[in-house]
Amino acid sequence: MVPFAGWEMPVCFAGINDEHHHTRTACSVFDVSHMGRLKLTGDGCESFLNLVCTRDLKGAEAGRSYYSNICREDGGILDDVIVSRFADRWGVVCNASNREKILNWLRRHAEGKDVKIVDETFSTAMVACQGPRTIELAREVADTDLSSLGRYKFLVRELGPLQIITYRSGYTGEDGVEVVLPAVLANGLVGRLLGAPEQPHPTIKPAGLGSRDTLRLEAAMPLYGHELTEDVDSLTAGLDWCVDLNKDFIGAEPMRKLKAQGLRRVRVGLELDGRRIARQHAAVFAEDQPVGEVTSGTLSPTLGKSIAMAYVAAEQSVAGTELSVEVSGKRVASVVVKLPFYKRAKS
Repeated sequence: MVPFAGWEMPVCFAGINDEHHHTRTACSVFDVSHMGRLKLTGDGCESFLNLVCTRDLKGAEAGRSYYSNICREDGGILDDVIVSRFADRWGVVCNASNREKILNWLRRHAEGKDVKIVDETFSTAMVACQGPRTIELAREVADTDLSSLGRYKFLVRELGPLQIITYRSGYTGEDGVEVVLPAVLANGLVGRLLGAPEQPHPTIKPAGLGSRDTLRLEAAMPLYGHELTEDVDSLTAGLDWCVDLNKDFIGAEPMRKLKAQGLRRVRVGLELDGRRIARQHAAVFAEDQPVGEVTSGTLSPTLGKSIAMAYVAAEQSVAGTELSVEVSGKRVASVVVKLPFYKRAKS
C-alpha cells in the first residue's frame, strides 16, 4: 500500500507480473475510487463543456461517454477526462491528482452560467473489471448481460433512490467495464466479485496500481504527470483525434497555430535493447545529439521487451529510427516503433 494523491492505494496483491498476465487473459478488479467524479446539471452544461473541452460535445448522445482534454489558454493540458452525457445531467471523471484543480477551473468558468457542479468523489466508489472474460463473468456474477453495450457507452440501473452506472471502458487495453456506485454499496460489490476470503472466486482476482501502469503503457495510453502535463498540448501528445479545431474552446487558437506550423515534438514508442528499464526523464539521443526525453518505461510483461514512451524531435519520430536512451549513466540502443505496443485481439 502507498499514498497516492491523498488516497491509500494498493500497488499489488499477488505481484505486478501475475496481475498483469491475469488481466490480459481473464478478469481483474481494480479499485479506482481515487478518480474524481463530478456531476453537472443545468441548461447551460452542453455549451459550457463544449467551451472547456477539446472534444466537440454539441448534440452529445445520452448514454455515451467521450474522452477529452481540458486545456489552459495556451493549450497546455490541465487534465484528460471522460465526459458522459446522461438524460438529465452530465458527468466528468478526472484524475485524482487534478481533482481540485479541475473543480476550481470548471467552477471559475461556469460563473454566470446555468451550470451547477457537484463533487461526488467521496459519496461514490468506482470499480474497474478488466480482461477478456469480464463480460462473460458479469453475466455469471451479477446476472447482467453487457454483451450489447458498446465501447464508451454506459447504462444506469436504479435501486430505489440509488443508482449503479456501468461503463464499457477501462485503462488497460483490454475489454471491461467500470462501475460507479454509492460508496455504501462498494464493499458488497467487491465481495460479490472476489468471493469470500475463505472461498475466493476462481477467476476474478484483485489487481493494483503497479499492473494498471504496465497494462496502460503496453496499450500506449497516456498518463497525466507522465505523457500529459501543463507543458504539453493535445496535438503534441498525439491526441488530435479528441480535438476539434473547428470549434472555439479554451486553448484552441494556440493549437490551430501549432497545426499550421507543424509539430516540433512527437510522442513515440521505443523498444530498447536488453531488459534495462528507461525511467521518466531519461534523455534520448540521436547519435550524440539529445533529441528528447522518456515519459514512461517498463519491462513489458506481455512482450518480454523493454519499452518506453517518449517525446522526441519530429524529424526523429519515424518508425524504424535508431536512437539511444540514457539508463543509469549508459546509452542503451533503441528503435522507434509504432504505438500501441500491444493491441488486444477483437472478439
